[in-house]
This record gives sequence, structure tokens and C-alpha cells, in this order.
Amino acid sequence: MKAIRVWDLPTRLFHWALVVIIAGAFITQYLGGEAMAWHFRFGYAALVLVLFRVLWGLIGPRYARFASFLRSPATIVSYLRGRTGGHGSGHNPLGGLSVLAMLAVILLQAGSGLFSNDDIATEGPLAHVIDKGLSDQLSWLHAQVTGPLIYGLIGLHLLAIAYHRVFKKRDLVTPMITGDQLTESDDLPANDNAPVRTVALLLMGCCAMGVYGVVHW
Repeated sequence: MKAIRVWDLPTRLFHWALVVIIAGAFITQYLGGEAMAWHFRFGYAALVLVLFRVLWGLIGPRYARFASFLRSPATIVSYLRGRTGGHGSGHNPLGGLSVLAMLAVILLQAGSGLFSNDDIATEGPLAHVIDKGLSDQLSWLHAQVTGPLIYGLIGLHLLAIAYHRVFKKRDLVTPMITGDQLTESDDLPANDNAPVRTVALLLMGCCAMGVYGVVHW
């Protein structure tokens, strides 16, 4: 067994920042009142992070790229049936699918929040650009569909971590903290040097400016 760098620093920071932001959005939603201002801010931050992760999945280091962990349905089914061997470093086929699902649902959740309203005193920054009926539909989607889906995906994620820890004796949490993962394969390490981190910082800045521009449109 040897340890190699699998998760680059930008990917790790994205992961843990998203945990904090989703928790903050959940808490402020139930506090209501003046806390809703922070609920929207957490939503904007989630949108920035997801946009960054989508772009990072195209140009980021080896194991952060979608191409390294998104597999065909046949491969996923074969993995679930135990007909495939070790998947190597990074996400397994099912984990890759969960990443894609989480990004898609959070993007839909944060995006719909921009156009939502609560029929009382709070509305998204773009609610005024669409008619009230469509805003109501997006509000329903935001509150009744994508919100519960996110909580369900988080629950499945935690169950997967526990399953791998108990039954496969594989720690999925520590590598997302340190960046290094133990492997028996000859997989190459991910590039996690200063230029890579600089590109990620610039990309995050561009995503933040883009969301700020949309919110204040």
C-alpha cells in the first residue's frame, strides 16, 4: 500500500465549504425572519461553488475531472453486482454518479431560489423578471422537491461512508481532509501544485463575479 495525492486542495475546499453552506442554508431557512437574508447568501455561495465544481470537473486535476469517474450505466450495474474489480483511486462508479446527482440538484435548488417567493415578505433577486405564476411554481420546486432531494442525497452519502468504513474497511473521510489516499495500484497522483491552486482561485473568482452580476441584474 502507498499513499498518493488524489484530492487536490481546491476540490477538498469545495467539498467542506459546501457542507458548511448547506448546513447554513438549512438552519436559516427554519429560523426565518431576518435570517432569510443569510439563507439567500448561502444560496448564492452554493451557486458559486457548484458552478466552480462543474468547470473544475472539465479542467481540474486528474481525479477531479468528470472523465475520471463518470461511467456508463452498464459499468455501474456491473460494479453494483460485484462483477468488477477495484476501481482504483478516486470515486468509484456509484460515487461518481452521486457527485453528478448532487451537483445537478444543488444547481437546480440554488437556481430556482433566485426566482422564488414566499408570498409574504421574501423573494429571490430575479423574481421580478418573471410572472407571479411561474415564480410560484419555482418556489414549490425549491421548497417541496429539490430541498428534500438534497437531504436525501446527503443521507445516502453518509450511509455510503459508513458502509465503506464498516464493511470494506475503507476510510473515505480522511482522504478528503488530507488529500492522500492509500492504494495498491500504480495510479498516478493528482497535480496539486501552486499553479493548479492559482487557476482554481481565479476560476472561483470568475464564478463569484458571474453570480454577483446575475443577482444584481
